[in-house]
Amino acid sequence: MSLPTGLRRSPMAWVTAVMLASLVLLALAGPLVWGAAADRPDPSAVLQGPSAGHPFGTDNLGRDLLARVLAATRPSLLLALAAVLLGASAGVLLGAATAVLGRRARRLTAGLVNLLLAFPALLVAMFLAVVFGAGAAGAMLALAAAGVPGFARLAQTLAAGVAGTDHLAAARVLGLRRLRLLWRHVLPNIAEPLLLATTTAAGTSLVALSGLSFLGLGVQPPGYDWGQLLNQGLDRVYAEPLPALAPGLAILYAALTFQLLGEVLAGSVARRGPAPRTPVPTPAASGPAKDGLVLQVEDLHVELPAPDGVIRPVRGVNLALRPGETVGLVGESGSGKSLTALAIADLLPYGARAPRRTLRLLGADLAALPPKERDRHLATGLAVIFQNPASALNPSLRIATQLTETVRAHRGASRARAAAEAADALRRVALPPALLRARPHQLSGGQRQRVMIASGLMVRPGLIIADEPTTALDVTVQRQITGLLSEIRRDTGAAILFISHDVALVGEFCERVLVMYAGTIVEALPADRLADGARHPYTRALVASVPELTADRDRPLRTVDGAPPDPLLPAPGCAFEPRCPRRRDHCAEQAPPLEDLDAGHRVACWSRYRWRRTRRR
Repeated sequence: MSLPTGLRRSPMAWVTAVMLASLVLLALAGPLVWGAAADRPDPSAVLQGPSAGHPFGTDNLGRDLLARVLAATRPSLLLALAAVLLGASAGVLLGAATAVLGRRARRLTAGLVNLLLAFPALLVAMFLAVVFGAGAAGAMLALAAAGVPGFARLAQTLAAGVAGTDHLAAARVLGLRRLRLLWRHVLPNIAEPLLLATTTAAGTSLVALSGLSFLGLGVQPPGYDWGQLLNQGLDRVYAEPLPALAPGLAILYAALTFQLLGEVLAGSVARRGPAPRTPVPTPAASGPAKDGLVLQVEDLHVELPAPDGVIRPVRGVNLALRPGETVGLVGESGSGKSLTALAIADLLPYGARAPRRTLRLLGADLAALPPKERDRHLATGLAVIFQNPASALNPSLRIATQLTETVRAHRGASRARAAAEAADALRRVALPPALLRARPHQLSGGQRQRVMIASGLMVRPGLIIADEPTTALDVTVQRQITGLLSEIRRDTGAAILFISHDVALVGEFCERVLVMYAGTIVEALPADRLADGARHPYTRALVASVPELTADRDRPLRTVDGAPPDPLLPAPGCAFEPRCPRRRDHCAEQAPPLEDLDAGHRVACWSRYRWRRTRRR
């Protein structure tokens, strides 16, 4: 295998390669070539200084010190590598698990890591070496245990960055097991810095292990390593410094090699996910409820903890979707649209709560289901298409892996069967099956969004939540994506909750429109009435702010005057009252309820009575 171009041009890489090769060669050949001379005593050459026959001198039994230093390469390196690998494995699993554990387990794990970090690693290693018993095995286990907290803290910090990504949220929507989440979606994305830390820690572990042997807690006679040789040469350091200096230089050389190796590998390691595992089959999602509703949400609230109190960005939301229906959810940024979708999919951030009176998906009351069954029901009955496909797709996994793990995890499909279904899903979204071998960074924005849609189709969901799926795309690709969603709705009968800022796009694509402001639904109306039949002042302002090609270019674009209210300081009356051109005195005193204006049209505005009188006339 040839080195990457960057490594071939780096002098440090070549120096590191030569140093590493020399250590490997000495570890393999040292005991074979110099092992006999290192163990052969010579009473006539006891404690001799450097000479032509013995360049480093001899020890108290007349054994050649150069041969012993060279032969000690293998045990010194093997023990150090074993200690760091054991410690890194345990620490990384402990720290990275915080990204996939539940809230209580996450807090306990984080507290355990903080507690372990309170003790200095070297003192812990010395204490455990005494507990385990002096010897090579005891020293190795002591160093491994002492290294666990450091690796756990590093992995915990790195995993925290992955925990908030869309691709991990998408994997949670699929209902993957925690072990699969950890193995597939967390560890591959934090492997590069962990590899660097493990490589550099090998040098530190070598120094620490030599220190334990120097203190008599490590390798015991008749075995030997560089630390023990350093201890034996220290007694005569003033008369003959080379017997003590030689093993010390060997320790320094090996530690420096590992440090340089970590620096060289830091920018060149390719992260690859592990091979898929055979999952346990799970039942498919149930059909719609008896009343024909795919989704039924009543009185949904979202509560977020904050230093100054609890923020309630979503308050009293009601939703109902039927099979094959497309409902748009529009509103300004911060109105609570995405949080509503995340609450339905059970993907709210840590610490958030979503109290509600009713939340039924495909006929099942999610509050009444056990946690595992609820997660499985959400995974198979619901698909979420996130706003940014670049972050929603795992950058370390191929498209094939990300599409097939759903059906393998929930339907027990074989690898070949899952690959065939993934190819069919890509064809369905007008992508060639050859893209299964690609990674997300090799695709365009439109292709990545199509892959996200294909991923959702793999579980044949009854509900698709499209959270601003066209925001980052140009107009042509936007039309392609909405046309694709329309075809999927017609073919599968899935209901679509389409979240967007684009009022014009929602009016064309959806059948019903829900207008959201300050966490509440302020108007619900058929899409064909959105342009000229909207009655809430906020909805009319949103429609009026849509630019037209025939508009006068010399005049500024119309906007909604004012700013949304502060969620920490909710007003007692209508939230839109400070910005409303039709406000009245009692609008600031009492919030209007969402009530029927006529068939299929509901408005939360005190002016609705005037609208009724106007319509009657």
